[in-house]
Amino acid sequence: MSIAALAVPFVLALLPIIWLVVALIALHLPAWKAAIGSFAIACALALTWWGMPVIEVASASLEGFVMALWPIVLVIIAAVFTYNLCVRTGAMDVIGSMITSLSRDRRVLALLVAWCFGGFMEGMSGFGTAVAIPAGMLAALGFPPLQAVLVCLVANGVPTCFGSVGVPTVSLAGLTGLDPIRLAFTEMLQIAPFFVIVPFIIVMIAAEPAGESGAGLGLGARLRGVGVIALASGVAYALPALAVAAFVGPELTVVVGSLCSLLVTAMFARRQKTVEPDFEMSVDAAERVTPRRALCAWSCFILIFVLLLATSKLVPAVNAWIAQFSSAVTIFSGADPSTVTFMWVNTPGVWIFIAAFAGGLIQGATPRVMGEVLAATVKQMMPTVITMLAVLGCAKVMGYAGMIGAVSSFCIAVAGSLFPLMAPVIGAIGAFVTGSGTSSGLLFGSVQLQAAEALGMDPYWIVALNSLGVGAGKMISPQTLAIGMAAVQVAGAEDKLLSRALPIAAIFMALMAVLGLAGAVL
Repeated sequence: MSIAALAVPFVLALLPIIWLVVALIALHLPAWKAAIGSFAIACALALTWWGMPVIEVASASLEGFVMALWPIVLVIIAAVFTYNLCVRTGAMDVIGSMITSLSRDRRVLALLVAWCFGGFMEGMSGFGTAVAIPAGMLAALGFPPLQAVLVCLVANGVPTCFGSVGVPTVSLAGLTGLDPIRLAFTEMLQIAPFFVIVPFIIVMIAAEPAGESGAGLGLGARLRGVGVIALASGVAYALPALAVAAFVGPELTVVVGSLCSLLVTAMFARRQKTVEPDFEMSVDAAERVTPRRALCAWSCFILIFVLLLATSKLVPAVNAWIAQFSSAVTIFSGADPSTVTFMWVNTPGVWIFIAAFAGGLIQGATPRVMGEVLAATVKQMMPTVITMLAVLGCAKVMGYAGMIGAVSSFCIAVAGSLFPLMAPVIGAIGAFVTGSGTSSGLLFGSVQLQAAEALGMDPYWIVALNSLGVGAGKMISPQTLAIGMAAVQVAGAEDKLLSRALPIAAIFMALMAVLGLAGAVL
C-alpha cells in the first residue's frame, strides 16, 4: 500500500494523541481532563471509521481500566502513601539531614541530593516527588532556584522508566506481552551510558555559584577535584542497576542503583581532602543521627526492599508458591483477545503497603494517623488515577480497533529500516506531552512492538527505545518544569528554565537515536 493511502488512517489514528498535545500545551487543561478527551476521541473513531461494535469498544475499555487499577494504580497509591507517611512522621527530614551533612562542595551536594537521593525518590515514589523534593532541598542549601531545578530535571530524566517501583516498565511489558525482566535489562543496557554521563553534567551545572550558564568557568575548572567522584557516582549507579534488571526485574532497578551510588558518592565525599573556595557552601551542622534513629527513618524503604527481593525470582520457592494466588481472565469480546492475569499477592503494590504500615508503626505512627495519610493520599492521587484509567483505556481501544496498526504501518512505510532512529523520539514526545514515562509507554508501546515485528527487528530492543527516549522528553515536559518551579516557589520563569534544559535534552535525543539504530543494526 502506498504512503498516500496510509496517510488518512494514520492522521485519524493520531487524533487522540494530537488532542492530548493541544489540550495540555495549548489549552493548559489538567492531565486527567485531557486524557478523558483522548479516550472519548479514540472510542468515537473506533465506532465510526474503524467500524468496531459497541460491545467490543466497551470491553476493550474495561480491559484497559482493570489493567490500570491492578497493578498500576495500586502501586502508585502505595508508593506515594509511603512517601507521605515518612513526611508525616519526620523520617524524610532525618534522611535529608543525613545526606546534606556529607559534604560542603556544592557539586558533590548536587550529586548526593539530585542524583542519588533524587534517583531513590524516583525509584520509590516518582510522580514529581523526585524533582520537587531534591529541588527544594538544594534551594534551601543556597542554590539559585533555577539552577536547583535544572540539576534535578537532568538527574530525573534517565531513571524515569524504572520509577515508582518499576511501574513504567511493568506497564509497558504488560501492554506488549513482553517479559518484564528481559525488557528491563534491555532498557538498562541502552540507558547505562547516560547513567555515567549525567553526573558530569550535574557537576558542570552545579559549578556555577550564581547559576549562570557558562559564566567564566571552563570544563576543567568545573570538574577539578570531583571528576573521579562523578565517574564513581555514575558507574556505581549503572552496574548494580544492570545486575538487578537482569536477575530481579524492573521493580528495584533504580532503587538499588541509587542506593549504591549514594554509598559510593558519600564515601568519596568523605575522602575529599579540600573543597576549593569557588565551590564551597556553608552547610548548617546537622544534628547527629544515631544508628537507631537512622534505621527508624529508613525502615519503610528497607522493608520494601526486603519484601520485594524476598518474593522475586531470586527466591524461586517463595516466588512460585505465591504465584498460585492469581487469576487469568479474558475481558475483550472481539477477535484475538488478550489474557489478563491478576497477581493478588505477589504484586509490588501489596508489598509496599505492608512495608509502609509496618514501617509507620516503627516510626511511631498510630493506625489513625496512617489512615489519615492514606485517605489524603488517595484524594491527592485521584487526578493521576483518572489519567491512568483514561490513558490505558485509550491504548486498548486504539490497539484492538486497528489504530495502532495504522500508525505503525505509516511509520514503517516512511522510515523503513531507519525506524530505530525514530523510536526514541516517539518515546520522548510521549513523555514531553504527558510528563509521564508510564503514559508514554502505554500510548506508544504497541506502535513500537508492531513496527519491530513488521521489520523483523528485536521487539525488546525497539520497545525499550521508547523508554530510552522518555529520559530526554521528561526533563523538558511542561508538567515537570511546573513541578520543579513550584518546589522552589518561583513563578513565571519556566521559559528560562526550558531554554537551559532544551539543549541538553536535544543532545540526549540525538545520541539516543544513534544508539537505537546502531543496536538494531548490530
